[in-house]
Amino acid sequence: MRLLAINPGSTSTKIALFEDGTQLWDDTQRYDSDVIGRFPSVEAQEDFRLDEIKKALKDKGAELSDLDGVVGRGGLLRPIPGGTYRVNEAMMEDMKEARYGSHASNLGAALARRLAEEAGCPENSFIVDPVVVDELVDEARLSGLPEIERRSIFHALNQKAIARTAADEMGKAYEDCSFVVAHMGGGISVGAHRGGRVIDVNNALDGDGPFSPERAGTLPTGGLVKLCFGGTVTEKELRKKLSGKGGLVAHLGTNDLREVQRRMEDGDEKADLVFRTMAYQVAKEIGSRAASLEGEVDAILLTGGLAYSDVFVDEIRRRVAFIAPVKVYPGEDELKALADGAYRVMSGKESPRVYER
Repeated sequence: MRLLAINPGSTSTKIALFEDGTQLWDDTQRYDSDVIGRFPSVEAQEDFRLDEIKKALKDKGAELSDLDGVVGRGGLLRPIPGGTYRVNEAMMEDMKEARYGSHASNLGAALARRLAEEAGCPENSFIVDPVVVDELVDEARLSGLPEIERRSIFHALNQKAIARTAADEMGKAYEDCSFVVAHMGGGISVGAHRGGRVIDVNNALDGDGPFSPERAGTLPTGGLVKLCFGGTVTEKELRKKLSGKGGLVAHLGTNDLREVQRRMEDGDEKADLVFRTMAYQVAKEIGSRAASLEGEVDAILLTGGLAYSDVFVDEIRRRVAFIAPVKVYPGEDELKALADGAYRVMSGKESPRVYER
């Protein structure tokens, strides 16, 4: 079975062709900001990106008629359980209307559906584990104010893919394992996985949880209120400080952990403190998720770009290794995760889920 996986980003589209689970090739289409800027909205880019994907397929000598399925990255939908979803009209409408927010990933479903239709396999157009996966237990959802409910928005695709990989290595089904998974990239999300569900996780989109290279993390409430009403920043500026210009960027002016480590090696004490504090906060969040799992943790899984840093990983490991074994999976492979999810349905190993408005 041949399958095309699509991952639309803000200024790029990544695609890869798979055959029976093996990647044959991949391609990244990058767009100049002035090209993307001529479109009034993300949703208006659909035809442009579709044509670019077709050109890439032609350049690679691939025919649409050879495809048995197409899978796209899932975007901002209503909160849904994890799994592989067939693209349907309800999903298409919510994405095109940007009903739950506008993001480049919203294009994944539409591109998958249109390419699958042209390939003659519209029933095999999918999305897998979008960022809005919501499997929280009630205790994780409630906050101290009735009008503010905790939201589940996190790196669901990579977290669940890594959890499945770890379960396979242990000779167990994902549904039979309990993991704490920390995705550590520009944003950091730490999830408690039990019974194939993520029962507790921080909202990585808004920047809750540990501070990260670009996000401020959970802040002292009184200080945040004072900042909100102090008249020094607008709401737009504050949102950018919380998610985009927080964390390492705010403290050190860079989101590159390698640069931070170079400064540490040169004796920069501030860089050293900020680096260790970020690892400390990740470790604390892992401990919190272990409590969510009542201490029954098969393994702690560290993934994402920051997991390439042995020093950063070691800082976390020494604080959490008493909880469970720590396993490290650096980086992320979203295209493979998308393909694996689609293949599970196409091979009959898993039933597709149905999206409803």
